[in-house]
Amino acid sequence: MGKQVWRVAVAGAAAAVFTAVAAVPAAAAEGGASFTRVQVNGGKPIVIGVSKEVAAPASFRMSTTREWKWPAVFLYRSGGDDRLWHAIETSDCHRVSSGVCDFDETMYFDPSVWDMRNSEAGAWKVGAEVYFQGGGGDVDDEGLTVNVKRNSRLSVNASPEPVAEGGTLTVTGKVTRADWETRRYASYGGRLVSLQFKPAGAASYTTVKKVYANGSGDLRTTVKASTTGTWRWAYYGNTTTGPSTSSGDSVVVQ
Repeated sequence: MGKQVWRVAVAGAAAAVFTAVAAVPAAAAEGGASFTRVQVNGGKPIVIGVSKEVAAPASFRMSTTREWKWPAVFLYRSGGDDRLWHAIETSDCHRVSSGVCDFDETMYFDPSVWDMRNSEAGAWKVGAEVYFQGGGGDVDDEGLTVNVKRNSRLSVNASPEPVAEGGTLTVTGKVTRADWETRRYASYGGRLVSLQFKPAGAASYTTVKKVYANGSGDLRTTVKASTTGTWRWAYYGNTTTGPSTSSGDSVVVQ
């Protein structure tokens, strides 16, 4: 397998790897190939931070009687003219029958390498394409949607530690999310975040209350201390931002 970098929407960007094909995916095969059984990241959103490469698995079946090269699935917007920067690694043909192959693919998204835009967070359509020996190719719309999201982070602090039984415990924290353009995490204000508690010895957390972060992403609330345990914040995300939970802060109640 070989990793190949491409983005057809930018003129010349893929010249070393791909030649131009139809820019607008069609509802059905345009000529010479068809794609089925397409999956991207198991149907889950692709959540990307600011520095670590994210590998999203994909798979598809291609049927064609033509001699082919470089089959792949990709993410696009705006009728196929805008594709999301990434590198791909595609397996060799897993032969199903004559002219039918299954492929495994990995999409690599690296915010430390690509100049990602914050506006690229959100829904992307899934297309599939192949190039033919001697020129030309086929591009199809697969009728699937994948959400690409900016990673979020939460911090937590509960005080005082320890706290007297029945005393007031103040729990603070902060919501931030990846800014792909600055490659840093920035305040994410106005988010509704759940304060959760897990008593000592328990296996899971329970939501105690929900709190809105202020305009700077800061969280602050108070609760009555009744038993020793661990406190954390949980944010469930939205269409452009991934979910996150803070680490837990354990507090002893005396």
